[in-house]
Amino acid sequence: MKTYYMEKGKVVTLEDRVPKLKEQRKHKANRRLILYLSLFFILLSLIIYSQSSLSKVSAIKIEGNRHLTDEEIVDLSGISVKTSFWRVDGEEASAKILQHKEIKEAVVSRKLPNTVEIDVKEYNRIAYIYDEGNYYPVIENGKILAAIESEALPDDAPLMMNWNQGDLVEEFIGELMKLPESIIYAISEIHHTPSEVDPYHMTLFMNDGFEVSATVRDFSNKMSAYPSIVAQLDPDQKGVINIEVGTFFKPYETVGDEDQDEGER
Repeated sequence: MKTYYMEKGKVVTLEDRVPKLKEQRKHKANRRLILYLSLFFILLSLIIYSQSSLSKVSAIKIEGNRHLTDEEIVDLSGISVKTSFWRVDGEEASAKILQHKEIKEAVVSRKLPNTVEIDVKEYNRIAYIYDEGNYYPVIENGKILAAIESEALPDDAPLMMNWNQGDLVEEFIGELMKLPESIIYAISEIHHTPSEVDPYHMTLFMNDGFEVSATVRDFSNKMSAYPSIVAQLDPDQKGVINIEVGTFFKPYETVGDEDQDEGER
């Protein structure tokens, strides 16, 4: 006995439908097989990629460092060319770099295909304390770093000479930190030159050729007027600017004046 079905207005026997059903099932099976094979090859590719050098960090770029070397920053970050690119944790690496006393800011980011960029900002150095042949950097937050290893004389911040008293050093650094950078970097050397009258006295040698006689107490308030004081002086006539109590200027004696003084004697 034949079984009949209606298909789009036509009467079709079961025998006629069986080949079509088999064909549909075959197509579904083929699509399923292709899907499984695709997933398999994708997973296989990911496994091969993760085990190959293509997934490792190929380059580490450092920006913003002035005193710390690229190698030092890379070591701090904990990242190397053996690190998986996809396992680089920017926040974790930044936190490690910030543990260094001289680093103020650090941002670590991944750049496709395999590069890591580290952008840092160091604390400014506002002075170098000279002691027994060593130079100790003082950074803008007031911390004193370990002695630097350098054959060249530091020239990116003023030198502090003859500062042997710890409490006085801290007090003066506190005053120095209050000054604008433009004035700090206009200073070449800061000598502690105590006297019987003033144990806090110091002598500053400026990059513009002037000399400043000052005292530690209230130094930042008085020294902040330095640009306006110099603006009123003849730049060709150097001398000592005294800001200890009031403010006055004493020119250096010229050779002719010295000879005349000797003749009068």
